[in-house]
Amino acid sequence: MGFKIKEVVTSAEIKKFIKFPHKLYSSNKQYVPVLDSDEFKVLTSSPSLEYCKIKMWVAVSQEGEIVGRIAGIYNPRSNEVHNEKRVRFGWFDFIEDKEVASALLQKVEEWGRELGMKEMHGPLGYNTWNRQGMLTEGFDNIPPINCLYNYAYYPRIMEELGVGKQVDWVQVKIEANAGVPDKLRRINQMLLEKYKLRIIDIKEIKENPKLLDSFFKSYNESFKEIDNFIPLNQSEADQIVKEYFPKLREELTSIIVDQDNNIAAFGVCFPNLSKSFQKAKGKLFPFGMFHIMKEFKNYDTIDLMILGAAPAWQNKGISSIYHTHIATNLERGRIKYAISNPQAEDNSAYKVWSRYSFEPYMRRRCYLKNIEK
Repeated sequence: MGFKIKEVVTSAEIKKFIKFPHKLYSSNKQYVPVLDSDEFKVLTSSPSLEYCKIKMWVAVSQEGEIVGRIAGIYNPRSNEVHNEKRVRFGWFDFIEDKEVASALLQKVEEWGRELGMKEMHGPLGYNTWNRQGMLTEGFDNIPPINCLYNYAYYPRIMEELGVGKQVDWVQVKIEANAGVPDKLRRINQMLLEKYKLRIIDIKEIKENPKLLDSFFKSYNESFKEIDNFIPLNQSEADQIVKEYFPKLREELTSIIVDQDNNIAAFGVCFPNLSKSFQKAKGKLFPFGMFHIMKEFKNYDTIDLMILGAAPAWQNKGISSIYHTHIATNLERGRIKYAISNPQAEDNSAYKVWSRYSFEPYMRRRCYLKNIEK
């Protein structure tokens, strides 16, 4: 088909860029649209843009219709942390046409070479708080709102274009109301006493700036060895506190501190809101907010958003404390299932699910390509 690639610059063009997937997936029952207003803020005023650069392009047909989109992201902090010279691509969507996909990727490649980069990888955002990873398995399942969805032809076309794998992330679906064996409860109580740990009330962390600083320090250190992870800076952490922490629920949160009141480990979950976001169709008004708030109060599935432990506490078994604490809360209620956040397939933390009744849910991939000439 005939098409041309056009850079996205104006606010009006960015809004069309954002809305393209809504049309592409209009007849798909698994696609979960993000809120257009949130997406606009991410693309234009994210605190990550203090150090990142972003460029956007669309593929436009001869009839003037958008048939594909992509964003290129230059993240110098990522390159410094991982000692790499890579440009990222994200917000990558396209009709079932290899030439469209190839032309869009080529724009990011060209920009990357202009910046002196040697490789291109993605789909990625600025950091791990953005949605990332192209879906390669689990196309019949509905993703959590913080995870991408794409058609099955996406990875097929990537293979046809010769773009290779960097890393795969896996997600599982867990029976969340099965309860906790008494033996495991006793072990966790022993761990709490042995290491002089305690589980804090979430009001403490919401109202204590020192605990908040300790939380993000622990978060940054917990995942520093993970592929493509970038430590959050202060502006990014402040935004997360503003947007997410007021929504923390006592029964879905487990923050563990040591005897010096430093964050040792954490488990943060949220109600699964995918169905309400589907009903909202990218809009908060007039009815989107109603659907989202209704599901926030009445849900039977949760998303395991952030699970981790500070380096000093890793490999000591204390992750079972937050698992047990949250699982104990869930067995008392109506929650049936939990969907894990994407975890690298070779991450030892993935093995924790062997304790539970679970099934594979989704697999997603980050691709990597050499762009040197």
